[in-house]
Amino acid sequence: MKRLGLGILLASIAGAACAADLPAPSAPYSKAPAVVGLPTNWSGFYIGAMGGYGSENTSDGLGIKGGFGGGTVGYNWQFGALVAGFEADGGFADINNSTAVDGLTLAAKLDALATVRGRVGVAFEQVLLYGTGGFALADAKLSASAFGVGVSDSKTLTGWTAGAGAEWMFLPHWSLKAEYLYRSLSGATFFAQFPPGVPTGTLNINSGQFGVNYHF
Repeated sequence: MKRLGLGILLASIAGAACAADLPAPSAPYSKAPAVVGLPTNWSGFYIGAMGGYGSENTSDGLGIKGGFGGGTVGYNWQFGALVAGFEADGGFADINNSTAVDGLTLAAKLDALATVRGRVGVAFEQVLLYGTGGFALADAKLSASAFGVGVSDSKTLTGWTAGAGAEWMFLPHWSLKAEYLYRSLSGATFFAQFPPGVPTGTLNINSGQFGVNYHF
């Protein structure tokens, strides 16, 4: 009996030791939470550069056309998905055309363009779709030359502009945009010093432009 009791005791001690050496049950596996990016904030001041191409809205093929480029400055307010703000842009232009008749060459050119506009749009996180409209102006030049003698006159044309665009915040603080603008500029009388001068009608320009902005 003593041997039997001793065997049972030894077996109990060995079982307890084996149980102590076994690894503890592992905790249930839980997947790490996904990292959620911060929502895009369109509010604030921004500056940038822009460039594009414009052509006169005419069917005779004699309208002025060419490129332009310059800078942009603006400010946005965001209310949920709604974004509203203002923007001003301006720069040098080379939108021109010329024609020659019996030795007389006539040329028209826009050497500068600018706008001051409001913007209202809807933000889909990193993408902003918007409409825009406001005030437009341009520096226009009309020249004539014949037999090596030329004269020219410049006027500032004013009017309105409207269009639409899309902007993409591709990095924090940095965005790219594409925009269409229709500009309607009032006419003017050139060479008024030689009555009756040369009156011009309304000048309508279709333009597309791209830009990059830095948001503060």
